Amino acid sequence: MKSFKVRFNLARGKNFMKWKVQYPDGKIEYHFPSEVQLLMHECILKNQKKTAQKIFDGGEKVVCAWVLCKELTIAWSSNFVQADITGERVSYNPRVTPHWMLNGENADGLPVDTLVTVDYGIYKI
Repeated sequence: MKSFKVRFNLARGKNFMKWKVQYPDGKIEYHFPSEVQLLMHECILKNQKKTAQKIFDGGEKVVCAWVLCKELTIAWSSNFVQADITGERVSYNPRVTPHWMLNGENADGLPVDTLVTVDYGIYKI
């Protein structure tokens, strides 16, 4: 299955602190979180568990997690979806816990119908 790959870019440089979107054909775009909202459908929360565990144990941070989705819509600020950001936030920080988190539980590999970004956060809607 060809999927979009979405992750937050923390590598230093001109795309630092932007959403990285990789299209199924390999094309890559970077977006400022305040300017776009990513609406992702038919998602899976992917994580490289061994790499995440090394980071959790104090190792160097490297890319090891992303969201795979079958459909992706990019909304610009004038067309943002009103999302309930008090609800189910999906989070990933391998320094805190070596897996995706949703509602306080390990969400690695979890299929999710719809996810939306609001600034720097990802929420289940």
